[in-house]
Amino acid sequence: MLIKIKPSWELPERIVTPEHLVMNRRGVLKTAGMLAAAGALAGCDQSKVAETPPAAPGAASDADPTASLYPVKRNEAYQAGREIAPEEIVSRYNNYYEFGVDKGDPALNAHRLPIRPWEISFEGLVEKPFKTDFDTLVKAMPLEERVYRHRCVETWAFAAPWSGFPMKALVDYAKPQSGAKYVVMKSWMNTDVSPAQTQVWVPWPYTEGLTIEEATNELAFMVTGAYGKPLPKQNGAPLRLHTPWKYGFKSAKGIQRIIFTDQRPQTYWMALGPTEYGFWANVNPQVPHPRWSQASEEVLGTGQRVPTQLYNGYGEQVASLYANLASERLFM
Repeated sequence: MLIKIKPSWELPERIVTPEHLVMNRRGVLKTAGMLAAAGALAGCDQSKVAETPPAAPGAASDADPTASLYPVKRNEAYQAGREIAPEEIVSRYNNYYEFGVDKGDPALNAHRLPIRPWEISFEGLVEKPFKTDFDTLVKAMPLEERVYRHRCVETWAFAAPWSGFPMKALVDYAKPQSGAKYVVMKSWMNTDVSPAQTQVWVPWPYTEGLTIEEATNELAFMVTGAYGKPLPKQNGAPLRLHTPWKYGFKSAKGIQRIIFTDQRPQTYWMALGPTEYGFWANVNPQVPHPRWSQASEEVLGTGQRVPTQLYNGYGEQVASLYANLASERLFM
């Protein structure tokens, strides 16, 4: 008799909770002079998905020299346990504050960002600091497709097929020194493209970081494509991070600098709202945001709320990373 054992991340269908939450982080940026203040919060409802305008022409480069690399073979070891969200939702509804604070702004404005040439630097505690262009880098990496969950700290979620390569391959490519404990990722700076970056009280460029152990975990993934094509600009082209067990703001977009260091970095959201955001940002339904619950999440495109899972359902792969960090603020 065949016995099917469901993986830990698979959610039962039709699980809906009555909880209704209304929140997002736009007030943090709109009231940058009062970074930790609550402010008015806007909802993450499905009507906004429907109302968001279509992606602007050129959101993904029409002449992308890496287009022939896609689609890539899917790695069936990585499944999300829920339906893949429609591509139009993922490409039209996201946060990318360089292009505006509303969910539809990236799809409207990201076409302005030039992504060729795109230079990536490897700095800090590496054998030899160096720079390379994205097209050279991506052709040197073992590309595959993985279906991952994405969980925003604002409590909306989806599953998408991301193309890219394990972050461990990037770490190996950089050849860090033995003393490196953290990998810091910094996004682009271009005030001609992003007027928001002229705001001196906001800690541009967008900065995120992982420990070396997190960066080399099997789940950490460098994204270069989505839905069988090169990554759209509004989703972080040409290079972004995806760490599916963490809240989405950890997954930096438009990465240009990768720095290895022995010092824990101060990330973008830590600098903006230190009372609300910490370094780790692991998903935990039992640890609320200071302004809202994390107990459930809305699955975009379905109208359903479902229970949030610890580490977004990826605990088997990542919980051991935090076994000796009981004193740390691991979940927000």
